[in-house]
Amino acid sequence: MCGRFTLTVETEDVIKAFDIEEVQYEIKPRYNIAPTQTIAGVLNDDGKRVLQGFHWGLLPFWAKSKKIAYSTFNARAESIQSKPAFRSAFPDKRMVILADGFYEWAHKGKEKQPCRFRVKSSDVFAFAGLYDTWKSPEGEHITSCTIITTTPNALTEKVHDRMPVILGEDELKIWLDPGVSDKDLLQGLLQPYDAEDMYTYPVSNSVGNVRNQGADLIEEIPLNSK
Repeated sequence: MCGRFTLTVETEDVIKAFDIEEVQYEIKPRYNIAPTQTIAGVLNDDGKRVLQGFHWGLLPFWAKSKKIAYSTFNARAESIQSKPAFRSAFPDKRMVILADGFYEWAHKGKEKQPCRFRVKSSDVFAFAGLYDTWKSPEGEHITSCTIITTTPNALTEKVHDRMPVILGEDELKIWLDPGVSDKDLLQGLLQPYDAEDMYTYPVSNSVGNVRNQGADLIEEIPLNSK
């Protein structure tokens, strides 16, 4: 799964990295992003890549309340075509979530050690995602999203049995292309990212509390320390 991640770059860096043509959301450095918060994502709107904010936790158009978002912030790649919450969004409502790292917790007996995972070749990268727009009983329109997860690669499997789908440049172009509707082609993109292009390091247990924010959360600490 992917339940916490970081995005510590500036809006200008994202515009350059992803060829953003329209900005509807201002990015500020964040070190402990959690489900149900507003996060930065990119979608293709009339041929333009648009940066906008999304509620993290998919709210299908048919949802009766926002509570469903607590169980839809991740979508397993294997079930996006069968699970009701996601099949209504796939393949037409595709987007990507921006990040520069994500957290997972390694279990050692009763102890849990948080680790941050990053990509070597890029300061900022994209998780594959789906989005939908939901209208509340009060008439509020909320655009929400989910991060798609897949089986782990050789690096992440040491910590967890799932990892977020990270899209390389070629895969990203296909995923954001509204002209592509082949479900088999799109499903084939949802693979574990190359472990050789990733690295990880231990971070403070403070990241476990969503109220904790700040650059110190992403600092490497000695293994087995607090």
